[in-house]
Amino acid sequence: MNIILLGPPGAGKGTQARRLVEERNLVQLSTGDMLRAARTSGTEMGQMVAGVMDRGELVTDEIVIGLIREQLTNDDGADGYIFDGFPRTLAQADALGDLLKELGEDLDRVVLMEVDDEALVARITARSTCANCGEVYNDNTKPVPDNGVCVSCGEKAEFTRRSDDNEDSLKTRLLAYYKQTSPLVGYYYANGDLSTVDGLQSMDDVSAAIRAALT
Repeated sequence: MNIILLGPPGAGKGTQARRLVEERNLVQLSTGDMLRAARTSGTEMGQMVAGVMDRGELVTDEIVIGLIREQLTNDDGADGYIFDGFPRTLAQADALGDLLKELGEDLDRVVLMEVDDEALVARITARSTCANCGEVYNDNTKPVPDNGVCVSCGEKAEFTRRSDDNEDSLKTRLLAYYKQTSPLVGYYYANGDLSTVDGLQSMDDVSAAIRAALT
């Protein structure tokens, strides 16, 4: 099963992706993680990525698709993939569709996590993350444990906040999302691939809604 999680920054895509990885033996393909890994891999593709990033240039869609191709053709025993952070534009959606078709793969479902902008601001400015496993906490709804032990990995951890988790930065990120990524909603709806869930529910309820969308 191959899945795309769509939604604005702070919608909870990362949390739900981790749950799907555990429940369905899927591999989460995060473009950011893939680029960082490629940069230090020493492979031909990695050297290309390192050169682009060292020059301060934007990584092209062709490079990202190349990295995704490498992942999809690795025999890692996974039962499918979750695309995280890609596609972001209509051109990228077309490129991903062409790649999946070439490899004989299907895109099974695109899940849109809808969250109100005002709620997003409140959520993001209050969140922190376990530096060990990436578990997300919220000052209001899921505070960091007093003993400093993460409830997910069971380790005593540092809990960090992203430097851009503030209202001004979030507005900039939301603007980029609405300009570049929100057109994908109509694109995948027209293709019959889209399901929508309410991202303002509890994490467990969101997970249940995603499970229902994938059946």
